[in-house]
Amino acid sequence: MPTVVTDRQNRPVSSVVAILVAILSAGYMLPWAIAAVRGNRNAWSVFWVNLLLGWTVVGWIIALVMSIREHRIVGIR
Repeated sequence: MPTVVTDRQNRPVSSVVAILVAILSAGYMLPWAIAAVRGNRNAWSVFWVNLLLGWTVVGWIIALVMSIREHRIVGIR
């Protein structure tokens, strides 16, 4: 029987890093997802703040606060 040669190796570190990157990238847009699910009128503002400033951590926290802040509807009393 011929021997099959592959480049497959046991790479536990690469696997763990790949899984962590996938989880963190999903968490990166979490504030926008929260705003969209809650029906926040400013969901697109949260999206842009999160996309452009989320990498600074402070920007991510600001986007998170924007998404969970209670949105008030101004109307006639």
